[in-house]
Amino acid sequence: MGEAPRVARRRFLGLCAGAGAGTAAACEHPAGSRPTPRPADGHRAEAERDRPGTRDWRIGSAGPPEAVTGYADRVSVTPGEECGLHVSTTASSFRVSAFRVGWYGGTLARLVWRSGPVRGRARPAARPGSATRTVRADWPRTLTVSTDGWPEGAYLIRLDADNGHQRYVPLIVRSTHGTGRTVLMHAPATWQAYNRWGGYSLYAGASGAYGDRSLAVSFDRPYDGNGAEKFLVYEWAAVVLAERLGIPLAYTTGADVHHDPGVLRGAASAVSLGHDEYWTPEQRRHVAEARDAGTNIAFLGANACFRRVRLEDGGAGAPRTVVCYKSSYRTDPCYPSRPALVTTDFRQDPAADPESSLTGVLYEGYPVDAPYVVHAADHWLHEGTGVRPGESFDHLVGVEYDRVTPGATLPEPLEITAHSPLVCDGRRSHSDSACYTVPSGAGVFATGTMRWVEALMAGTAERGRDHGMDARTRDFVTRTTENLLCAFAEGPVARHRPEPRPNTGELYRTAGG
Repeated sequence: MGEAPRVARRRFLGLCAGAGAGTAAACEHPAGSRPTPRPADGHRAEAERDRPGTRDWRIGSAGPPEAVTGYADRVSVTPGEECGLHVSTTASSFRVSAFRVGWYGGTLARLVWRSGPVRGRARPAARPGSATRTVRADWPRTLTVSTDGWPEGAYLIRLDADNGHQRYVPLIVRSTHGTGRTVLMHAPATWQAYNRWGGYSLYAGASGAYGDRSLAVSFDRPYDGNGAEKFLVYEWAAVVLAERLGIPLAYTTGADVHHDPGVLRGAASAVSLGHDEYWTPEQRRHVAEARDAGTNIAFLGANACFRRVRLEDGGAGAPRTVVCYKSSYRTDPCYPSRPALVTTDFRQDPAADPESSLTGVLYEGYPVDAPYVVHAADHWLHEGTGVRPGESFDHLVGVEYDRVTPGATLPEPLEITAHSPLVCDGRRSHSDSACYTVPSGAGVFATGTMRWVEALMAGTAERGRDHGMDARTRDFVTRTTENLLCAFAEGPVARHRPEPRPNTGELYRTAGG
């Protein structure tokens, strides 16, 4: 990702500054209620947000794949823990820069640590091994990084080679508790599923064919592209917005929630970001249990909780492998003896359990590009946006979408807040944004579109992937997301916002699906 042109960059910062000026309004409500974080957490969040940042966090030149690349031997660490970096480069030396993503006055990152020069060495290319066609780099550790003094957060570790090329290694410095906080739940299992480094992903093999895809993928290899593509496209802008709001935040990953749900205990809310497709049954159970205990849940993308996966050891005793046989599930070693662990779509046999019981919506299709059409303009989510019923926002629905599906497992009471007509693969349908509540008072909201997080930067030239979405769309999505995060930060949303108004039967009876 290159540096944005200077004029576009100035425009972007001006827009963000304007958004920042509106933050207080976004968190205020007619009854005078505001998010009520624990004072210590709120103080730390605002203190970190207001520290000086740097604009020098971007990649100027990635260069060819072999120029410089690497991976961390941990998906996440707690503050103070060490992780190893495994690096291959054709350069004689490189440095490592660790940037924490945040608001930082519009600079969007802070340099937390930088190494001295490290001797470079090119490592051999990897080949798929075993019957699952799993690619592992298995390079030796190049250096050990201590995170002592690093605040919790999402980090871009940048490898700066002396040949002028750079690449990222993403790392989450995770929280050990989330009581009273909004927990941002990153999706490394999904990042890895789409990762084609070494020629193989869960979607295709070296030939490009689905039939010779990997059935299991390893974290012991770099990510392709710039090293952090899925994070930057589907998660980064939401992190920046949440940090700018100053609400108390906690950071974790789906893999960490799988192993230990402690960070969700007492959390005000948990947020699944823009593309969070691959979940273990344990992660799903822990999130559902948190909801039933009063934690609000937000799904800021589409296609969430769609694939059921297993995390398995990667050869060093750590769970470094994501297993998903998909349509080949009958060859999964867990079939048929342990049906609940067979890796396929959650909605498919064996042990079918459609994701809509958690998300409220079902994934339906790809690819699509359609306007987002507001239905419940008077919903509290839309306070301050000025939208009217039927108002639309071009290109906001895409590239995958969800909908409320009558006849599927649906929580109640559930209200559709946006109902967007579309055509996908020649078939007419709708994408839906929807919210529901449960007896604990917790609320769940799903956007129903994978472009929601991308829209937070639409029209700014930042990232350069706005699919034709404009500043008007950005303003609407930003304010709606602010309303969502601020309300959810106050605790179980049914206790301080109006109940959902069930309308599925009305919309699908009149719209015909």
